Formats: sequence, structure tokens, C-alpha cells
Amino acid sequence: MKLALQYEMQRPSLDDHKVLTETMEQCILADEVGFDYLWFVEHHFLTGFSASPAPDLVFAALSQRTKRIRLGLGVVILPYHHPNRVAERVAMLDHLSEGRVDFGTGRSAPYELTGMGIDPRDSRDMWEESLSMVPKIWESDWFSWEGKFWNVPSRRVLPRVFQKPHPRMYLACTQTESFRLAAQKGIGVLSSASYAVDILAEHVKVYRDAIKDCEPVGAFVNDFWGNNVHAFCGPDDQKAKNLAADSMKAFFGPDKPYIAGRIGAYEELLEAWGGVPDHLQADFGRWLRQSDDAHKEQAEQAGLSLDSGPGAARSAIAQLDSNTLADRGVIIAGNPESCIKNIKMYEDIGVDQCMFIMQTETIPHDQVMESIEMFGKEVFPAFKG
Repeated sequence: MKLALQYEMQRPSLDDHKVLTETMEQCILADEVGFDYLWFVEHHFLTGFSASPAPDLVFAALSQRTKRIRLGLGVVILPYHHPNRVAERVAMLDHLSEGRVDFGTGRSAPYELTGMGIDPRDSRDMWEESLSMVPKIWESDWFSWEGKFWNVPSRRVLPRVFQKPHPRMYLACTQTESFRLAAQKGIGVLSSASYAVDILAEHVKVYRDAIKDCEPVGAFVNDFWGNNVHAFCGPDDQKAKNLAADSMKAFFGPDKPYIAGRIGAYEELLEAWGGVPDHLQADFGRWLRQSDDAHKEQAEQAGLSLDSGPGAARSAIAQLDSNTLADRGVIIAGNPESCIKNIKMYEDIGVDQCMFIMQTETIPHDQVMESIEMFGKEVFPAFKG
């Protein structure tokens, strides 16, 4: 099992320099205490939620301040960038880090795409074309291409990557269709959705079965599965679980990018987190009865939403307690013993890496640093021979 930190670079205040400085301190400590990976997203225009528009630049700095930790681009939004530039910048970072780069890919959401002047309806095809081009660029002495979105006359694209034949490639995934797509392309999964472990196990199985028949887009098959999960390790078991649960619920708030504008978002989350626990059935029934078709139609006529606004499943999710979420593996949290137990749940279903989301708008920097250190000293020895 590999263990990582995943960064959105969240900021409760609009102090760009402070969040960057704190992030660097956390990442340097993570390298020192034995984390295997760092992963940084690429987001644009998401005030407060993410201050990570240029993860390769952050990694360029970290490549000179860290010694062994791998640097995961999680992910490069391929429709935003010319494939030649993607290949060049990833290769340059691969050299600066002496071969510590992993290359995740994605295609973003309509709000960000339209801000870049891209029709969201083109994003899937743009991602697919760019994904086909980049490994070929790395493997070719001279490269040329005629496609739907990009045309490249014969050129040498330099530098070549440090790792041979090239860095491992991934797709950011949130649902069964994208898990299958990653398998079809022969690339790894960066699962950016939160799941109860029992639910996640089915998705892992779908991917493992499908990748057996893949046609790899790169020079080799990468069947590595990394999973985002909100995490916190502290000496007080209950406080640590509460902190992680509150952080995750804020992360999936109604105004946040992974929820806003999505019909049925909270119903999907509730199902992904394992459904209604028995001890809350009575309370949940009261909310879920308000989500039938008749009530949804009435709410729509009134200009309200029972899907991603107040009411129904959103109110139900607010009642999910931290112990239930930890018992289901939706969060990895608690004292070191509890965190070890949670991580082993992921290990048992075939997840290769747990990617901890700890730096959020609700958890202060000093507490993140303490959690990173406790993971390194008291949790990691259980997973590193």
C-alpha cells in the first residue's frame, strides 16, 4: 500500500502566499516522514476552493526541496493545453525530479472549461486525442500529427522524459463509465469520489476485469488504483474522526465544485457512502419522503431543488456521524490504531494507494502538520516492511 497527500490547495482566506507557503511546509514534512506520493490538482477560477492552477510549477519547486517522494500531477487538464506543451513540461519536471513524476489526466467541468473558451461538449474528444498524442511524442524522435483538434508538422519535441519509456499515466475518475474508460486505455485510476469501502470494491473489480482486455495508449499497461479519501490522524480518536468528517462534509458543500449544479448530487453521495444506517432510518425516512417525484416537481415549480440544495438527501447526509463514516471507510481517521484499520480496509479490496485529503478550509495548518507527522511515525510502520 502506497500512502499519499492530495492537494486542492484550499484557502479559507484569500491569502495566496500563505496557502502556498503552508503547502510547501507540509509537503517537505511529508517527504521527511515517509509519504510515498504528493498529488496536486489543476483547477481554475474556484475562489476559496482551490489555489492550484499550475501544479507543475509547485512541483518544480518541490523537486529541489524533497529527496524521495513521488510527484503526481493529479491531474493535467488536457483540453487546456497543446499536447506538445504537455509533453515538454512533464518531461522537464521528470528531469528536475530525476524520474519521480506520475502523469494524471482529466478534462474538467463546464464552469472551468467555458472560462477557458472551450465547449464542454468537445472536452471528451480533446482529452482522448491529447492522451493519444503525448506518449507518442515522448517515444518519437520526430513527431507529426493530423487530428481533429491539433495538427503538428514533423518536429522534434524536447526534452525527452527521464523515465523510460515514460511516466505512468492515469485518468481522474468519478463513476463506473470513467473507470471502464481508464481500463480500456490501459492507464491507472485516480478515483476522486468518496466511497464506502464495500461500494468501492465493486468499482475496483469492474476496473480489474476490464483492463485485462485493454489496448494501452502508452508503451505499457498501468493498472495502479489510487483513491482520494479525507483523512486525519490524532491522539484523540473521536476528535480526529470528527475533524475529518466535518472537513469532508464542508468539501462537498452545496456551493462547492463537485456538487454545485449537479442534479441528484446528494442522493449519489448518500449511496456512495453506504446508504442510510439502521440507527438513523426513522430520521432519514422523513427527509427521503420529500424526494419523491411529486415533491421534486413542486420544488422545481417553486424554483427550489431537493437534490443539491437544502432538504432531502443533503439534510440526511448532515446527520451521518463520524463513527459511521469511519466504520465504512469513507474517511480514514482517528488515532493511529483506527487509521491503520481503515487503510487495511482499502488494501483488502485491491486499492494500491490511499491519497489523503487533509489540507482543507476547515483544518488549520498546524493540525495538518501534526497529523502528517503522526501518520509517518505511528501508522506507516504497519505498511512498510
